[in-house]
Amino acid sequence: MSPAEEERSLPLPERWPRASKFALSACAAAVAELVTFPLDLTKTRLQIQGEAAVRRDGAAAGPAVPHRGMLRTAAGIAQEEGVWKLWQGATPAVYRHIVYTGVRMVTYEHLRDSVLGRAEGESFPLWKSVVGGMSAGAIGQFFASPTDLVKVQMQMEGKRKLEGKPLRFRGVHHAFLKILSEGGVRGLWAGWVPNVQRAALVNMGDLTTYDSVKHFLLLNTTLVDNSVTHSVSSACSGLVAAVLGTPADVVKTRIMNQPRDKQGRGLLYKSSMDCLIQTVQGEGFMSLYKGFTPTWMRMAPWSLVFWLTYEQIRRLCGVTSF
Repeated sequence: MSPAEEERSLPLPERWPRASKFALSACAAAVAELVTFPLDLTKTRLQIQGEAAVRRDGAAAGPAVPHRGMLRTAAGIAQEEGVWKLWQGATPAVYRHIVYTGVRMVTYEHLRDSVLGRAEGESFPLWKSVVGGMSAGAIGQFFASPTDLVKVQMQMEGKRKLEGKPLRFRGVHHAFLKILSEGGVRGLWAGWVPNVQRAALVNMGDLTTYDSVKHFLLLNTTLVDNSVTHSVSSACSGLVAAVLGTPADVVKTRIMNQPRDKQGRGLLYKSSMDCLIQTVQGEGFMSLYKGFTPTWMRMAPWSLVFWLTYEQIRRLCGVTSF
C-alpha cells in the first residue's frame, strides 16, 4: 500500500487532527454557551448598570433604571421581558464560540506542542502554558470580535425597549449589516482592544489553569483521566479566569454598547483606557468587578460543560487527547 493510500485509509480524525479538534471544540462550546447563556446576559446587564458616563450625559441616560443584584436582574428580565429573553443574543454568541473557541483550542495546541515543545507525558512549565494560553486567546478573540459586538448589543435590546427607546436591530443578520453600513469594516471591530485583552487574561486563567491542574493531578495523584479530574480542573480554571478577566470584560461591554455617531465613533468613550478611567473615577475601583458573580458562576459550569462535552466527543470520534 502506497503512503497516499495508507493515509486515505486512516480515520478522518487522524488525517485531519487540527480540523477535527476545531470542529469538536466548536460543538462543545456551543452546548456550553446555550446551557449557561442566561448568566452571560445577566452579567452584561449588571456591567451596564450605573455607568458614570451615561449618568453624566442626560440625553443618553433615558429613564432611571433601579440597580439590581444578580438574582433580581435575572428575575426582572424573565418577568418584564419574558423567560425566553434570557437567551436574547444567543445566536451571535454561538457564532462567536464557533470561531473563538475553535481557533483558540487549535492555536493553543499548536503553540504548546510545536512552538513551546511540550513532550507527551512530561510536566509543562507554567510560563509556557501562560504564553500559549494568552496568545491563543488573543488570536481567537480578534477573529471573533464582530460576533461579540453583535451579541452585546442584542443583549441590551430588551432594556432599550423597557426604557422606551427604539430597537436597533430586527435580528442577527440585520445587526451585522447595520453595523457594517454605519461604521464600515472597522465598525465590526469596535471594542476589539479590551476584548482581546480580556480573552488573553481569561485564557491565561482558563486554558493554562485547566491544562496545568489536569496534568498535575494525573502526574501526582491517584486520579485518572475521568470526569472527576475534568470537574476539579474546570472549577479551578473558571475561578481564575473570572478574577483575571472581569475588569477587561466590563470595559469591553461598555465600549461595545455605547451609542455612536453616523461615522461609527463612540459618544461616551474615546478609547478603552478612557472607559477604564471614567469607570474607576465615577464609580470606584470595584465597579470593574460588576457582574463578577454571574461571570464566575457561568465560567465554572461553562468550563465544566465544555470540557466534559469535549472529552466525550473526543472519545467517540477517536481524536487524540488535549
